[in-house]
Amino acid sequence: MDIFDKIAKHMGPLGQHQKWSHGYFSFPKLEGEIAPHMQFRGKEHLVWSLNNYLGLANHPEVRKADEEAAAKFGMAYPMGARMMSGNSNYHEQLEQELAEFVGKPDAFLLNYGYQGMVSIIDTLVDRNDVVVYDAESHACIVDGLRLHMGKRFVYKHNDIESARKQLERATKLVEETGGGILLITEGVFGMSGAQGKLKEIVDLKKDFNFRILVDDAHGFGTMGKTGAGTHEAQDCIDGIDVYFGTFAKSMAGIGAFVASTEQITNFLRYNMRSQTFAKALPMPMVIGLLKRLELLKSKPELKDKLWEIAMTLQKGLRERGFDLGVTDSVVTPVFLKGELSDATAITYDLRENYSIFCSIVVYPVIPKGMIELRLIPTAVHTLEDVQRTLDAFSEVAEKLENGYYKENLFATV
Repeated sequence: MDIFDKIAKHMGPLGQHQKWSHGYFSFPKLEGEIAPHMQFRGKEHLVWSLNNYLGLANHPEVRKADEEAAAKFGMAYPMGARMMSGNSNYHEQLEQELAEFVGKPDAFLLNYGYQGMVSIIDTLVDRNDVVVYDAESHACIVDGLRLHMGKRFVYKHNDIESARKQLERATKLVEETGGGILLITEGVFGMSGAQGKLKEIVDLKKDFNFRILVDDAHGFGTMGKTGAGTHEAQDCIDGIDVYFGTFAKSMAGIGAFVASTEQITNFLRYNMRSQTFAKALPMPMVIGLLKRLELLKSKPELKDKLWEIAMTLQKGLRERGFDLGVTDSVVTPVFLKGELSDATAITYDLRENYSIFCSIVVYPVIPKGMIELRLIPTAVHTLEDVQRTLDAFSEVAEKLENGYYKENLFATV
């Protein structure tokens, strides 16, 4: 079969006319914080799909820092990879401040989060090592594991007994290979909003010899007393061996970091191919990230506002009978029963008739017959935004139950 024919078969009839909606957004020009409203095809929408947890994306101090750094250095500097001519005192300052904030001796900057996690896994383990990982790990973890030439064992999502069984299997295997065991999980699972059971996993170290790598993309900045992460929230900072955070969520930027001992971070500095052979993060972004981190630490009210919005939203949805699964973070999934056609109809209806934009998740990420509408609260949403969304979701849910979307197929086009 021709490769294009295979793609067409895989896409099915939806492939004939479906396009991403996201590319048509434009941001309004604002002097202060970026509001959760954007222009979509000339119409203003309330948006619940922005990775801007703390509202720093257009914060005036962040904008000023970005602007001044861009004026001073431009977007080109530094000209080279970190190991060659691309290092600066600003890069090293950011690394040290991040390390101190998340409770680790050292940190290493990464150009991108997804790429960074793939490369961390590829660098830390070899063919003699065994990886044990959560079944609902993010795609970047799964892709990193695809590069692993040794064995990997998956345990049931957030199931400690299942993790114990896989650690037993891994222990027997490394006794033969002479390798080590790396357990990978997430601080906050981005689709369900559930926290990884970090403290319970750390407790397994009493019975097994292994290291823990945590992807805390959604926990960094949102979880814990200071916002240092899910390991802070669960009081197990010392038990996490390698901590990974991204700048794309709470920091509203680009890039990521990995924090651990100086020995481990230095090993990664000189062995992560995706960083060794890549241009360093541009100076304006690094200097801007220093300002973002400063605000994250000095303005706890931003995290407090985020949680106020998230808890009000989640409480309101539950009171109206919506299923939010097991979320215990600010990530707010809303689960409905329906097919793909219903899912596209609902998002169309919300977008066109209620001016509300949110992400949709369908099979194979979740089981067939289920729809997930994922809401990402931010510190710049308002209680009025929450109330408007609750009312809209109630009406949409009633339409779904009454079969409205099956009768109005125009909504799927």
